Amino acid sequence: MSLINTEVKPFKATAYLNGEFIDVTEADLKGKWSIFFFYPADFTFVCPTELGDLADNYDAFKKLGVEIYSVSTDTHFTHKAWHDSSETIGKLQYPMLADPTLQISRNFEVLIEEAGLAERGTFVVDPDGKVQIVEINAGNIGRNAEELLRKVKAAQYVRENPNEVCPAKWKEGEETLAPSLDLVGKI
Repeated sequence: MSLINTEVKPFKATAYLNGEFIDVTEADLKGKWSIFFFYPADFTFVCPTELGDLADNYDAFKKLGVEIYSVSTDTHFTHKAWHDSSETIGKLQYPMLADPTLQISRNFEVLIEEAGLAERGTFVVDPDGKVQIVEINAGNIGRNAEELLRKVKAAQYVRENPNEVCPAKWKEGEETLAPSLDLVGKI
């Protein structure tokens, strides 16, 4: 079953953010766009390149009213240690959620049970707390923050313009489509 248009299940997690530990729950998602960015583990190889890429693009996401939550099954203490010891991870200004109970990873169906780690999953959640975008990559394939930003803009556009759809490679400001019988077979 797809998670598209399903509501984020209840959770409570401790996150590391800007030198502090904070609590985050599903209630914190209401009224804003959110990204859950699951990755396998702290102190690894592809993960810091992805988290650093998100950090480099964080201001663009914030301008769109989007909060990013990186999530791994590591503890919040491990997140702090990684943040303090890595120049790349030290740039992060978004919450790093700890999921040592594996609850959040199970809720989003990205848990690798036998390893106790999360798949490389990306979920865009709308202000109603419903999943609008799901992307899951193999562990050895990194993601691109600029492509994610494009997808968020498309999701926000169609939410504001429910009679339009965004075609492949759509970018902000480009033409969209208005589905109708007149378009059937003509694209």
